Amino acid sequence: MKMMKKISSCLMTALALSLGTVRAADAADLKVGDAAPTFHAKDDTGADWKSADHIGKKIVVVYFYPADFTGGCTKQACGFRDDMAKLAGKDVEVVGVSGDSVETHQKFKKHHELNFALLADADGKVAEKFGVPVTVGEATAKVKVDDKDEAFVRTATIKRWTFVIDKNGKIASKDTEVKAADDSKAILQVIEKLK
Repeated sequence: MKMMKKISSCLMTALALSLGTVRAADAADLKVGDAAPTFHAKDDTGADWKSADHIGKKIVVVYFYPADFTGGCTKQACGFRDDMAKLAGKDVEVVGVSGDSVETHQKFKKHHELNFALLADADGKVAEKFGVPVTVGEATAKVKVDDKDEAFVRTATIKRWTFVIDKNGKIASKDTEVKAADDSKAILQVIEKLK
């Protein structure tokens, strides 16, 4: 009986490790009106993207999403791409954040002709600064890119949340129940109310 309990315990530990660790989003509990956290990450070109270089100069939309090359995330990214002229005309900058690598972001951006920065948050630290739930643990996705099968490995899977940061560096909007395909339209409505 002791041996069965020990085996069961080992199996549960192995299962937990294979599924990854879900980090509680208690590191931050941002509310509308709070100061936006400062953060930095590598963008899709491999350059350092620092929030201090952007926040306060424009309205900044920071949207967190689970993974490149997935259905909902592709719809969300393409929505922002298609509405970028309207957003830029309202002095808005958009940045997408996921646990995918710089290389995966490069391919995703090129494949869908995205016209905004994607940040690699491989350890989930940027998500934690915003209080966004993140699961840390390796996950592999196999997708077809340009008629070739490719496998992408990510080390953090981030929940889909969107924030709008006003020109004063304050959280103007926080959406924790984002509808991927409609996110850019919802953000346009939020921006209209800020004017």
